[in-house]
Amino acid sequence: MHLTALDWIIALAAVAVCFVPALFFSKRSAQNTSEFFASGRSVPWWLAGLSMVATTFSSDTPNLVTDIVRRQGVAGNWVWWAFVLTGVATVFFYARLWRRSDVLTDLEFYEIRYSGKAAATVRGFRAIYLGLLFNCLIMATVNLAACKIAAILFGLERWQTLAFVGLLNVAFAAHSGLWGVLVIDMIQFFIKMTAVVAAAYFALKHPLVGGLDGLISKLSTMKGPNGINYLDVLPDFTNNWDTAVAVFIIPIAVQWWSVWYPGAEPGGGSYIAQRMLASKSEKDALGAVLFFNVAHYVLRPWPWILVALASILVYPQLSDIQAAFPNLDPKLLGHDIAYPAMLKFLPVGFVGLMVGGLVAANSSTILTHLNWGASYLVHDFYRRFIKPDGEEKHYVLMGRLATVMLFFLSSALVFFLDSAKDAFDIILQVGAGTGLLYLVRWFWWRINAWCEVVAMISSFFIAVFLQTTSYSGSTKLLITIATTTVCWLLAAFFAPQTDKQTLIDFYRKVSPPGPGWAPVRAAAGMTKTETAKGDSMPLALVGWVAGCTTIWSALFTVGNFLYGRTSAVWLLLVVFLLSGAVLIAVINKLWANPKTA
Repeated sequence: MHLTALDWIIALAAVAVCFVPALFFSKRSAQNTSEFFASGRSVPWWLAGLSMVATTFSSDTPNLVTDIVRRQGVAGNWVWWAFVLTGVATVFFYARLWRRSDVLTDLEFYEIRYSGKAAATVRGFRAIYLGLLFNCLIMATVNLAACKIAAILFGLERWQTLAFVGLLNVAFAAHSGLWGVLVIDMIQFFIKMTAVVAAAYFALKHPLVGGLDGLISKLSTMKGPNGINYLDVLPDFTNNWDTAVAVFIIPIAVQWWSVWYPGAEPGGGSYIAQRMLASKSEKDALGAVLFFNVAHYVLRPWPWILVALASILVYPQLSDIQAAFPNLDPKLLGHDIAYPAMLKFLPVGFVGLMVGGLVAANSSTILTHLNWGASYLVHDFYRRFIKPDGEEKHYVLMGRLATVMLFFLSSALVFFLDSAKDAFDIILQVGAGTGLLYLVRWFWWRINAWCEVVAMISSFFIAVFLQTTSYSGSTKLLITIATTTVCWLLAAFFAPQTDKQTLIDFYRKVSPPGPGWAPVRAAAGMTKTETAKGDSMPLALVGWVAGCTTIWSALFTVGNFLYGRTSAVWLLLVVFLLSGAVLIAVINKLWANPKTA
């Protein structure tokens, strides 16, 4: 793809407007680890929410959605749409609990919730497991997408792309800390949204597509793999039961509560927890996660989906992409590369905007993962186990060095991956069965540190073993979930229990609602009224149902409007308005309580 002088000016301006403001946060971030990793716990809800959205809008996300749509149709997106249930549950059941815990990272939680060597062990192990190994896999997936895009647009080799994004991201992540990441994310979100909307608009104008009407009419008569209908937002339960189970039933019934996945962790975790912990109040933590879920599932998907659908008409087979880009490395060829291949048709000026947007998409995610991973390695491992008596400036320096190390390790892993979907499936499989534990540990005193250890080890080894079998992906997931859940439940009853005083201290600090802490509450000599802090499980349940309904109805209102299905649009719009009114009423009641401010 050829970039004109105007394209270069727009691309450089888009990058500059994102990164230059972050230069002014170096002095503040260098003060201490609270500023470097948690922005001094003074982040407003809208900035924390925008940062969450920008982080999950990475350079691999459009590629992943394109891969799903080309292979499984629009309905295939239920593999991540089902996580609405997880995200909204975090809003109403967990956000305020996280903020009350007052920890710097979500791993520090382990040593206020559990006791003894097991608590320290699980904290240190997860610092390495998540902060180093898992985190590098995620960043490698994001950078693999960047390499594929750069190969299509500029013919760059993998190492050339990695050198460019590495120099940019590492410099700013190490320089500005979380404050810089938040500001960069905020600006990048608007640039990225503008770019992907433009990409969808010009994809529809392609002669082989024939506009939105042409897209809908042509794809309505086409069948995809296994006879799927590309446009359906629900799978075909009558003629393709196996596909329906894999892309809808398993995600809705099991996956959302049982699988740990970054950005959609049951109960909140990783960089979502980091933003909640950095929020200036419980109210801001709740508002940030709610805004994130609305923007994540309603605002972003359809521009990606339209490009993916258009690519089916322009590049029906992978061989068509290879023919259009004869110099493309065959190792990079896959359905996910159809998204950058469609960018070939952008006009002058918009090419530059898209390049700037793609750089922003890559950076917003990598910057967050570098800062989040470094917080685990420094605060939860190095400071906790190696050098507990250092000065704050020393730990900030170690955070910057860890940032550089993480990027080099994740870059090396890029050369061992083939597609974003492959990595997505690996992450889901390895995290299967642990999700329910992360939901329950806040509400049941009997969960102990050994439950966490057993869940991580069993899910990992079961997932690895099942990779050697011929079971389907859904079967592997169910086996891993069932086995892992039985293992950690056994640990809850038979492993060494958490010290009673630790449980009492945790209850006094966080005040989790519900009957699961009744023995601890009695041991502490407290009543439900003394520790309620405005929490209401029935009200939270109403908010959860209303929030999920609002998000899904809004998502499919947009989709049916694009499809031209007027009657469905009006029906879904009524559902959206009614559920939205209930959601607002619940939020106002929660925020009106002075104990939640």
